[in-house]
Amino acid sequence: MEASVEQLVYVRDDEYTVARMSADGEPDFVATGRALAGVQPGETLRLFGEWGRHARHGRRFAVSGCERVTPSSVRAIRAYLGSGLIRGIGPKLAYAIVDHFGEATLKVIDGEPERLTEVVNIGPQRQGQIVQAWQEQKAIAALMVTLQGLGVSPLLAAKIHQVFGKDAEEVLATDPYQLIGRVRGIAFRIADRIALRAGVPERSPQRVKAALLDRLEAAGSRDGHCFVPVQVLVREAAQLIEQDQELVRPMVDALAGERRLVVETHPERPDEPVAYLKHVHSREVALTAQLTALLRARSTLPLRSFEEDAGLHDDQRAAVTMALTSTVSIITGGPGCGKSHTVKAIATVVRAAGGTVTLTAPTGKAAKRLSELTGMPAMTIHRMLAQQPDPDPETLFDERPSQADLIVVDEASMLDLHLATRLTAAVRPGSHLLLIGDSDQLPSIGAGDVLADLLRVTAIPRVELTHVFRQAGGSGIVQAAHRIRAGRLPATPGGGGFWFEELDDPAQAARRVAHLAMVAIPRKQGVDPGQVQVLCPMRKGETGATALGRLIQDQLNPATDDKPEHWSGSTVFRVGDRVMPIRNNYDKGVFNGETGTVTAVVREERAVEIRTDDGEQVTYGFDELDDLTHAYAISVHRSQGSEYPFVVAPIVAESGGVMLRRKLLYTLVTRAKAWVVLVGQREALELAVHRLGRRRDTGLARRLTLALDG
Repeated sequence: MEASVEQLVYVRDDEYTVARMSADGEPDFVATGRALAGVQPGETLRLFGEWGRHARHGRRFAVSGCERVTPSSVRAIRAYLGSGLIRGIGPKLAYAIVDHFGEATLKVIDGEPERLTEVVNIGPQRQGQIVQAWQEQKAIAALMVTLQGLGVSPLLAAKIHQVFGKDAEEVLATDPYQLIGRVRGIAFRIADRIALRAGVPERSPQRVKAALLDRLEAAGSRDGHCFVPVQVLVREAAQLIEQDQELVRPMVDALAGERRLVVETHPERPDEPVAYLKHVHSREVALTAQLTALLRARSTLPLRSFEEDAGLHDDQRAAVTMALTSTVSIITGGPGCGKSHTVKAIATVVRAAGGTVTLTAPTGKAAKRLSELTGMPAMTIHRMLAQQPDPDPETLFDERPSQADLIVVDEASMLDLHLATRLTAAVRPGSHLLLIGDSDQLPSIGAGDVLADLLRVTAIPRVELTHVFRQAGGSGIVQAAHRIRAGRLPATPGGGGFWFEELDDPAQAARRVAHLAMVAIPRKQGVDPGQVQVLCPMRKGETGATALGRLIQDQLNPATDDKPEHWSGSTVFRVGDRVMPIRNNYDKGVFNGETGTVTAVVREERAVEIRTDDGEQVTYGFDELDDLTHAYAISVHRSQGSEYPFVVAPIVAESGGVMLRRKLLYTLVTRAKAWVVLVGQREALELAVHRLGRRRDTGLARRLTLALDG
């Protein structure tokens, strides 16, 4: 039958879709199945399948296949144009266009688009926008058909078109490996499936090279490594394409000859060659040179000593002296050890002597927290690198923040190789660079382990703050964190800010976490549910961030007929949703880790509007929604640099508990300000406390040691 999509009800991660449909001569009905993947409200489909009855939901049409067809009736055309599929046309304008052209509407848009100006409120500019959007939608629909024929999800069509435009079909036919790394959601396996169906030979050099680069890229994005031993790289690539290692090994040298990767000796095992992606190797070399230059530069700080402050502990005074006398230095320490108070003391001394100070952090939330703790203005590293002067003269930033006499970087464990290289390149030799961090927290999301590497270089001055101050020592969170840091189980069930609730069943633990976050803690503490953050060690599984976030969203912000929403893949964005950018966007002025609320879904503009917690209004196009995630439940990695009044987290050994390790648990616990509640299995808690993660493969420490010794 032919039917129009009225509403998407549910889309699962495996693309199983539930949609409400309408068809001439039929009452509205529900259609289900993976064959519906990628359909949007307003589209007309030719459905193949059979009727059935669900025990709870009643009559349904199980779809085994579907084809997109051009809507032909006035009602279907009006629904299609008014659905937001064509940018620039909303429901009101759709009515006007269809009232004017009737059943010939789509033929006019496709063949005689200049006639659109016959409609009131459509001028040449709007007419051009509509024609462009119409052509884009046609191209995406054609790509969907192509991808379905290749056995690939049609949901990727819009992303491929966004990157390659009119060349998309040619790329799919001639070199699908170009998709890897350029189209979000396409890794080697999908590109390889397309390539093999397009006729690329299994043993082709093109395929082998793509597999090698994919394994190198995955080592960085998944595990944070900067290099991979060549022997390991060859073995993994051979397994990926199910070919002999003898076929793969020569392609490493070929890629090196093309300057797409770099092969050199292992930093600690001279007889073992390792491979870097070219851009990763370049950054590691550049960061080494830049840090060496900063360390060797003559200080230009106006003051090199200070009068001792009786309010400082001995190790804090040592840290102040170090920061004033060393051009590059590091302060580390756990929670409650006075890192922020020490930073404030250092900055106060420098400013009193007439020097300039810039306080920075990798994320907006971390910068805001640093500002609150020190009572001084702070900015993100990204803003500093943009060289934007602060409009308020009382902030005491100089005209170019990266050229200040003292630059303080808080949450330095979050610095990846890319950001650290950009940071040090911007610092003026002679300025003092002070890194503040907790080496026991999780390392950066991106490749590298910069803080840990610098702590391995003995020539770089550092002070570890170990004294826990009385006001912090009474906190159950601080006590639990220091026990975890030392490899000891926190006291359970706990108290005074830390609580562990034992539940063995993952499904029960997930429901309990959701109840605590939505009902129990807000009621007991008299706070809004927005003050409670759910953190998850994993993204997938019953207790993962995806499933828990969806569960909480359905309770706190359920779908209603009067609430606008838009499905992007298996994620639905509704007005009222709490969301978080997962990538920095300098044009929009938003950064990874910030949070906000969806205020509007504007179909005719194919966009979602968000108000950030700082009051900024930001717009994301439907084709940019991969840059957003819901903030109801997030991974521990996503929480780095942030602090929340109340934290609830599941701790279960689901899927082997692969993510459970000491740094992750320690980072999780230290995100809470007032209370942290862990729910789950005691053995999972023990596993997390005692399991140490593998050190990342990087060459920075060795390079820097050699450079400074030389």
